[in-house]
Amino acid sequence: MQIQGTIKNIIFRSDDTGFTVLELIDESGDEITAVGGMPSAAVGERIELEGEWTEHRAYGVQFKVSECRTLSPATLGALTAYLSSGLIKGIGESTAQNIVATFGMDTLDILENQPERLTEVYGIGRVRAHTIAAYYMAQKDMREIMMGLQQYGISVNQAMKLYKIYGPHCLARVQENPYRLIEDVEGIGFKTADKIAQNGGFSPDSPFRLRAGLKYTLQWARQEGHTYLPREKLVQVAADILGAELYPVEKELDELIVSENVIYKIVDGTDACFLPYMYRMERECAERLVSLCIPRAENPFFSIGSQIQRLEEQLGVSLAQQQKKAVQLALSKGMLVITGGPGTGKTTILQFVITMLEKLGESFELCAPTGRAAKRMTETTGCEARTIHRLLEYAYGENGFSRNQDNPIDADTIIIDEMSMVDVQLMWALLRAVRPGTRLIMVGDADQLPPVGPGNVLRDIIASGTVPVVRLTDIFRQGGRSAIVTNAHRINSGQPPILHGEEEFGFEAIDSAESIMRRLTALCSGKVNILGVSEPLKDIQVLSPMKKGALGVKNINLRLQEALNPPMHKKHERQYGDTVFRVGDKVMQIKNDYRMGWKRSRPGRPDELGEGVYNGDLGTIMNIDLYEQTVEVLFDDERTALYEFNQLEELELAYCISIHKSQGSEFPVVILPLAGGPPMLMTRNLLYTAVTRARNRVYILGHEECPAQMVANSQVKRRYSALCDLLKKGGLE
Repeated sequence: MQIQGTIKNIIFRSDDTGFTVLELIDESGDEITAVGGMPSAAVGERIELEGEWTEHRAYGVQFKVSECRTLSPATLGALTAYLSSGLIKGIGESTAQNIVATFGMDTLDILENQPERLTEVYGIGRVRAHTIAAYYMAQKDMREIMMGLQQYGISVNQAMKLYKIYGPHCLARVQENPYRLIEDVEGIGFKTADKIAQNGGFSPDSPFRLRAGLKYTLQWARQEGHTYLPREKLVQVAADILGAELYPVEKELDELIVSENVIYKIVDGTDACFLPYMYRMERECAERLVSLCIPRAENPFFSIGSQIQRLEEQLGVSLAQQQKKAVQLALSKGMLVITGGPGTGKTTILQFVITMLEKLGESFELCAPTGRAAKRMTETTGCEARTIHRLLEYAYGENGFSRNQDNPIDADTIIIDEMSMVDVQLMWALLRAVRPGTRLIMVGDADQLPPVGPGNVLRDIIASGTVPVVRLTDIFRQGGRSAIVTNAHRINSGQPPILHGEEEFGFEAIDSAESIMRRLTALCSGKVNILGVSEPLKDIQVLSPMKKGALGVKNINLRLQEALNPPMHKKHERQYGDTVFRVGDKVMQIKNDYRMGWKRSRPGRPDELGEGVYNGDLGTIMNIDLYEQTVEVLFDDERTALYEFNQLEELELAYCISIHKSQGSEFPVVILPLAGGPPMLMTRNLLYTAVTRARNRVYILGHEECPAQMVANSQVKRRYSALCDLLKKGGLE
């Protein structure tokens, strides 16, 4: 549908996306509200819109715009309003009236073709005439470029980004090589660039396309957790993605290797192909780790053995031999890995180490990959722990952190918990900020799932044999959690969990997915109160092995949202993509946003302000402002962040989260709906990770044979990473 009219008022515009809300007077004199991508529309302009009528719950009938074209103003009044809208620098209302009075309906033609004649207008000299004409032509050029870009299938949002980067050369850059947009423009990946190239008539076997496809394949591999791909696998996967023959793909890979856009190395006898920055990160991690593996000079006045004995007597705790060894090595080596499952005494070791560091007068920092893990570390040690991101102090400069080799962390010892979650990119950033001589103690469970990001840092460090490692195997039963700990170790050793007879580890046999869903809803709503929680929404976390399917994360979230937080009159909501966000919803941040501002308000204390919301942070939607187009989220650690509507891609519903996303977190009660699934997902280490997320209780719903089948499935998806090999080579390559 098309409508034409004159813009009366701009109600809202996002400079980043071009999303605009405006009031339009149509040809019949009716006032219309139009919404959509109209980045350069200005008051007084005549425009033609394509789109459809929609009805907004709060704002009523609106015209949703899919395309916007500028028309010449039809009247002198409209022309005056357009010129005085503020779009053209140097023209206010009085000047606009004088220009229109002088040139009438020929005004725009004069501005474009005879700008020197503007000096005929009272009050406009030669310099001002030049400025006005230049701004008018810039606006005209931008409109034409926007229209030209949209012919290639480029959205308004993407066109705005392109114009900010390339300016008036936008169209030329796209026509020359649309695949360059992948590296130059945030948010444009290979698929989008490929579509633009197809619209521009590029050949499917263009060298630009094949090279971009190879780099895209390595980017895809990075998202899958790999830091490199074997050459043969890279060529095969890229050829499949591109629909191309192997030989031309292999030929372009050679060109990328020669130009060092792809790094080629031998890793464990394999021809490995890296993105340059991924290779640099792994190599530098290895170099820095090796340099830190230097024994500490012994303090003749401080006997670690005697201090352990005194602390045991003081605390009434008797350390096992493995624990004593860990404390001894932690204080005598430059680096140590402490690994073990739940209940093996990792926290007790840290308490001993921290106490001794305090006695020695040494400074230390405690950190973990996520906010929830850092909070738990603070609670168990009694000392402040921070996220690694906060320890590194995010800044807008190089690599996003102000702490680096030129501004290292001021600490004698750095202790990192939940190391299994640390990917190679975060480890690289941290190691760059560790000054020579600093002691590094890494604590984690190597049997947990690997990190969501690329690399396999903890396992690679352990497998290399170059760093001292203490493996904790003795189990110290913990009151109120013994069944969880026992079953976690049974799962890890290849034995099925004991499903019956333990209060902390419950199971209900349910046949169908729909019946499981109904029982899940009853438990999470508190209608069936058998889990001993007073606030089900806060204390219960549903974890699922998969994202799709009847018992996948997406469907469970929809069903639980419908049951626990249904739509209500005056309860604001906002749809983004296929997700409806509603006040009261449980949500999770799904990417690191270092620039997101937050505020923490506590009674009797001044407000604390900061920046940074991180992947995995959980919270609740407290308010949705439809006029200001913002969503307020209160996170579990009492931080409040304000999201603009166009930032909602960073949030997901979190009534249910994937087991992968639960890493580093701990919940009072975990419910696991298990009724089968793809073998690649239903694995032993996935079940082990899920069970170890529970503090007080695990409750499984589904097929009784499913947990045993997962335990029997010990296959671990191969991750291609080079850190182990580089460490074995002494960090030299």
